[in-house]
Amino acid sequence: MSRRFRLPTERAADVFRIPHEGAEDTLPSKEIVGSKAHNLMRMAQRGLPVPPGFILGTGFCRAYLEHGALALEGVDELLESELDALGARMGRHFGDAKRPLLVSVRSGAAVSMPGMMETVLNVGLTDASLRGLLRMTGNPRLAADCHRRFIQQFAEVAHGIAPKRFEAILAAKLAEEKLDRVEELDSRTLGELAAAYAQEFEALAGEPFPSSPLRQLRQSVEAVLKSWMSERAQSYRKLNGIADHAGTATIVQAMVFGNAGPSSGSGVGFTRNPSDGTKALYVDYLTNAQGEDVVAGRTNALGMEELERRAPEAHRLLLGARDLLEGEFRDMQDFEFTVEEGRLYMLQARSGKRTPLAALRIAVDLVHEGGITPEAGLALLDGLDLNAIEAVELSPPAGTKPLARAVPASAGVAAGAAVFDTSRVAALKREGKAVVLVREQTETADIQALADAEALVTAHGARTSHAAVVARQLGKVCLVGCEGLSIGESLRRGTFGGVEIEEGETITVDGTTGLVFRGEIAAKKVKPKKLVEEVQRWRKAGTKR
Repeated sequence: MSRRFRLPTERAADVFRIPHEGAEDTLPSKEIVGSKAHNLMRMAQRGLPVPPGFILGTGFCRAYLEHGALALEGVDELLESELDALGARMGRHFGDAKRPLLVSVRSGAAVSMPGMMETVLNVGLTDASLRGLLRMTGNPRLAADCHRRFIQQFAEVAHGIAPKRFEAILAAKLAEEKLDRVEELDSRTLGELAAAYAQEFEALAGEPFPSSPLRQLRQSVEAVLKSWMSERAQSYRKLNGIADHAGTATIVQAMVFGNAGPSSGSGVGFTRNPSDGTKALYVDYLTNAQGEDVVAGRTNALGMEELERRAPEAHRLLLGARDLLEGEFRDMQDFEFTVEEGRLYMLQARSGKRTPLAALRIAVDLVHEGGITPEAGLALLDGLDLNAIEAVELSPPAGTKPLARAVPASAGVAAGAAVFDTSRVAALKREGKAVVLVREQTETADIQALADAEALVTAHGARTSHAAVVARQLGKVCLVGCEGLSIGESLRRGTFGGVEIEEGETITVDGTTGLVFRGEIAAKKVKPKKLVEEVQRWRKAGTKR
């Protein structure tokens, strides 16, 4: 009898576990398990607190791209086997009514693609496991909050339901309760919200929300695989020269809960400043939140001070993790973490996207600190034109008042026509105009508009949101959390602190101070002469050998 696909028992060779079960020199490559999972395995080996899980290798994605859903025939048996092993390790069980195991489902390509593919959190919540989560944690607000988050995220990711359908329900509930933010809702109201979300799901999907936790997981896995070919992912790969056929791994990990109360939270950070390269932890943190809240770009974040105040032990461990990460990966790292009731968990680490100026300073500093060799420093700068790197300083005339102040997320100065609608950027660029993209919040789906613009300014969002990370990588000036910025419904004008700016009117943004000015302001360019000379000495020494 012929077979198009291998049986589940044979395909188990393409499944891997976190922490890695084997010697260090047997770690599967990034091409097999993706960069995220490979790095998580290394982090766990170095003693960092990484939630356990398992990985479906990139081969699953390539089979799915070729054969569609047929490639997942029999995968339930494989998932059940891995869930049993993960549950035994955690002392919890998937779908259990007493001690339920919930999982996250994340993508992980061999080459990092921040924010371009999908994630689903809190998978495994059903009516039975919801009651079990409540009994296990004694935290009714946590259970209700996870439930409403899961329904919305699953609906958006697995069924393509627009976020605005749930945002409208939330807005109505907040108005009814006379509150401003979802974080202010109590457990009862969050439960009502989850029920309303489930009704909306059924109305739009044409079927009830899945009551089988295994079905939830399978559909979440398939949604991650599908997202490899999403429009934004394809645009990102085209911009960065990444092959379409490589595929993504799928990472299933035990959930840890940053939304478990005031001593919990989620954060994203860099071991050094990715904008200018200075050696200082660069962290955005949200209390009582899950990881997607930080990177989605919809919420303004807090810093390390808030983490230290609410979870001092997690703060101490995170400071120690900085040097461990750079020592392991020999480069500045971008990392994600969750704090659950004061306990730190590391969820990701990768080489951080940075501006050219930051790349130069980081390479020089790492060599001076003895962390890498000059040859490795040159490798970090491969492809950069050192002569084109410059710091830009704005020189506004005396008495010039800024329109607004924001949080700098990517250094530099840019001036251009203010545009509030992503669909208008390409047209203005074709007319030869420089563009500053101004948005309430920027999604990673806006990547092509961001690539065409000179700068990005958002009313909401954190420095470490996916959009800000991509802006830095593209060399774009970026400001987030702009005070007093609002955009009209027509998307043809915006207001900065009471001053109305029409589409096409020139504004200047300063990525060092975070200031926004009306009109074009002169800027002074400064070459990092000493840093460039240092790298040139490395090159000369290398050629002599």
